[in-house]
Amino acid sequence: MPSDSLLAPDTAGVRDPAEVLRHVFGYEAFRGRQAEIVRHVTEGGDALVLMPTGGGKSLCYQIPALARQGTGIVVSPLIALMHDQVQALRQLGVRAAALNSALAPGEARQVERALALGELDLLYVAPERLLTDGFLTLLQGARIALFAIDEAHCVSQWGHDFRPEYRQLTVLHERFPSVPRIALTATADGPTRREIVERLGLEEGRVFLSSFDRPNIRYRIAPKNQPRQQLRAFLDTHEGEAGIIYCMSRAKVEATAEALNTEGRVALPYHAGLSAEVRARHQDRFLKEDGIVMVATIAFGMGIDKPDVRFVAHLDLPKSVESYYQETGRAGRDGLPSETLMLYGMEDVAKLVQFVDASDAPDARKRVERAKLDALIGLCETASCRRTVMLAYFDETLPEPCGNCDTCLEPVRTYDGTERVRKLLSCVYRTGERFGAVHVVDVLIGNTNDKVAKFGHEALSTFGIGKDVSREEWRAIVRQVVSLGLLNVDVEGHGALGLTESCRPVLRGERTVELKAEARTRPARVSGGGRAPRAALDDPGDEALYQKLRALRLDLARAQGVPPYVIFHDATLMEIARVRPRSLAAFGDVSGVGEAKLERYGPQFLEVVRGG
Repeated sequence: MPSDSLLAPDTAGVRDPAEVLRHVFGYEAFRGRQAEIVRHVTEGGDALVLMPTGGGKSLCYQIPALARQGTGIVVSPLIALMHDQVQALRQLGVRAAALNSALAPGEARQVERALALGELDLLYVAPERLLTDGFLTLLQGARIALFAIDEAHCVSQWGHDFRPEYRQLTVLHERFPSVPRIALTATADGPTRREIVERLGLEEGRVFLSSFDRPNIRYRIAPKNQPRQQLRAFLDTHEGEAGIIYCMSRAKVEATAEALNTEGRVALPYHAGLSAEVRARHQDRFLKEDGIVMVATIAFGMGIDKPDVRFVAHLDLPKSVESYYQETGRAGRDGLPSETLMLYGMEDVAKLVQFVDASDAPDARKRVERAKLDALIGLCETASCRRTVMLAYFDETLPEPCGNCDTCLEPVRTYDGTERVRKLLSCVYRTGERFGAVHVVDVLIGNTNDKVAKFGHEALSTFGIGKDVSREEWRAIVRQVVSLGLLNVDVEGHGALGLTESCRPVLRGERTVELKAEARTRPARVSGGGRAPRAALDDPGDEALYQKLRALRLDLARAQGVPPYVIFHDATLMEIARVRPRSLAAFGDVSGVGEAKLERYGPQFLEVVRGG
């Protein structure tokens, strides 16, 4: 931590947050609502902060913790997240530590002693450790600057990462009523926000709601149609870049990683079935090496602070719009152009509904989960701007289409699909609402197979009435009709399609239905939109220097055993390559270069610039 002479406190013992931002973190100005949040917490106020991943949430508690007297206590749910944050802060000269189950008893005692002696600026602690009587007693004898509750959505039973321990964190307000608390999350719809406020006792605090928009991320969603080829086409546009591929099952994770490695890519599997040692090794490689592709279940990702993930792909549906937003938000944390792809099918919907219905959750919880899934299907099947639909889910209105999603870049033509929808609904009814999409489509196109013959469905009036439409297009129509709420999927009936009350006006001719004109089957190679812009420099000379700076950064990181991004982010190296500072003073003016890093790394990077 810089000395008091550098960051002198005022008469109340509080340092100027703007000076902390400049001298420690190397930034000249706050972004968005950061200044407002930092000032409020620094002055002792409680807050709930909702800010997108990559929006600078960490600074909202790190700077007040450094500006106020005492140690900032950060409640964090994952060891990996604590480790990354502590490494990054120590590079800045901040006295940071973590207290969790990964520490040996002797190391834990050293951290506790440093806290008691006031030798820490920030201490990250797991909720389970914080709630022990021994640690709460230790806190009562220490000087606490603030409590930060990270990933605050974990408190909500309706959230996607529920952690029961988070509900007990009201003890902080009860035992330390004069210490400000700040709860932070990147993902929370209206009900989740209200529950966070209630469960953490933040009714008297201020709610700071930033835009959930991540304009640097390009969103692509497509029906599954030869998913291996679709994924390969997508990855071909991201050669040499780091990314994450999410799969629903462990078996699919293993098979996908093996296939990618066979193709010459560096892909690592990650799921709960692997040993802790293997998971830790794969995560370490992903953080510290360039161009690694992590193929994972949702067991991977929460709290991963790697800023240069350039793409995220989902080969199966996530659980909800919140999960999708959270998982895709791991791309482009540095603000540079990044891209996402999601492939989905009706079989994914059936599996997720089955998970919900088979759970021991109360009926109210199941209804919430089904509603969340319906919202996700609506996002998949929309013909309008993806970002507009997604932000609307979080009660945010986008004033105009984003221009950076597939439906904006390759506008979806629509047509009056009422007649086809009526044929589909009639066929579902005539077959007894007992069969899934595959069988219903077979009847519609007049495919006489064993199953159709077994049930005598070739004799139905709807047999063959849709033979002028391809099988693939009928499957797309089924997905759209489900997303419109005209059909539902009955998992207990093995994915059987059933009519809903909403379909009656359509069958009676009282309502028309607009459908997408065609299914999108090649999401990565399409006309008009192309791939997301690469995070690269326009001038070839600047790009060459940038690559030399990245090589130096990688060498320094390997020597210290830390991820390269904790030394400098890509955006900082790009600015160095563009402005080509010739002195330490000029180097210190680059965004992201604080005083500790200037002293530690400035001469070595200047040597590369001067030689470039």
